[in-house]
Amino acid sequence: MKLNWDEYLGKILNVTMHENYGVRDIPGAESPFYEIVFKTGKLVNAFDEGLLLEAVREQKTVRIFVPYGSIKCVEIFDL
Repeated sequence: MKLNWDEYLGKILNVTMHENYGVRDIPGAESPFYEIVFKTGKLVNAFDEGLLLEAVREQKTVRIFVPYGSIKCVEIFDL
């Protein structure tokens, strides 16, 4: 299914990334540790390759590009 992201421009997205984007090797551990990684921000643009989010961190505006292949789940706020 292909989603028309233009319908959600200006909305706040909370993107859950695939676990392999947060893999950490712990010395001496029997298995790798997977941490859940989130990216949150206002959707400012959608491209063929991924989404562009904008957020404020430490009083600075940052833009975050999230490739579609890295997305596990998306929550959409401010509907």
